[in-house]
Amino acid sequence: MPQHITFRLADSLPLALREEWREEVALLKGGKRDIERRRKIEAALDSGIGACWLRRPEIARVVEEALLHFDEERYHLHGWVVMPNHVHVVVTPRPDRSLSSVIHSWKSFSANSINRLLHQKGRLWAEEYFDRAIRNEKHFRRTLAYVAGNPVKAGLCRNEEDWPFSHAGKGEQWRWGRPVE
Repeated sequence: MPQHITFRLADSLPLALREEWREEVALLKGGKRDIERRRKIEAALDSGIGACWLRRPEIARVVEEALLHFDEERYHLHGWVVMPNHVHVVVTPRPDRSLSSVIHSWKSFSANSINRLLHQKGRLWAEEYFDRAIRNEKHFRRTLAYVAGNPVKAGLCRNEEDWPFSHAGKGEQWRWGRPVE
């Protein structure tokens, strides 16, 4: 089953901001609390909080190459976008791979490579990640559109095809893990 994954740089959502949101959304009921919390996170990430190391092309390329490296071997990569401080991926792990092991390999490899490029040590990625199962083809298409459109929504480019670190920027249509030929 395809999954929508979002993972982010460790400095992209400061603890003080997350605690402020916790208090604000605590008054909301059930599902509204989760929706509002997610909306606040998305808006904050798109606003470019933190060092935004992924804005640098050589660093974004490391992440993109990590995502593409084991495509069709360990997972089916349906779509992705590398934003300045976070990454969205639509992926289906192969039956012999867990989602957490796939994400761990992306984050571990890219963190080591990026820290070398930045001449730094320490945590690059936030420990947690967001995952959501894709329920059906309509949800799949809507999620791919969201992922491809994220740079436009964040004001980083005018057209989704203009963002270089995305499946949309590759000039191919991605469908169920394979480019349409």
